[in-house]
Amino acid sequence: MARSINRHFQFLGSSKDVRSGRLWYPAADVYQTEEGWLVKVELAGVSAEDVEIDVQGDTLYIAGCRKDRSCAGGNTYHQMEITYSSFEKTLNFPASIEGAKVEHNFENGLLIIHLKKAAKA
Repeated sequence: MARSINRHFQFLGSSKDVRSGRLWYPAADVYQTEEGWLVKVELAGVSAEDVEIDVQGDTLYIAGCRKDRSCAGGNTYHQMEITYSSFEKTLNFPASIEGAKVEHNFENGLLIIHLKKAAKA
């Protein structure tokens, strides 16, 4: 029985099933703080220059691409589980974040975004 199940999973995940090229959606955590919002997005292996952040109304849009920069051309793969392609993440907030001061940095594979409340007039 176990051998049959393993064979089934090997068929489903054969080496012909390369994950590169598909759009993927990274995981994110959102926290409300006294200063505004803190957003953490799981983006291991993504370079800062390959990320776009946009705020419109109550929506935070994050997009970019993870590229495989460590593998030289001419190699053939044995196993490929990491997705190297475009990604996007859209987060909706309970109120407008338009005009928020956006600060971001990368820390241990996470994109950390601080959305600081706009100063009241």
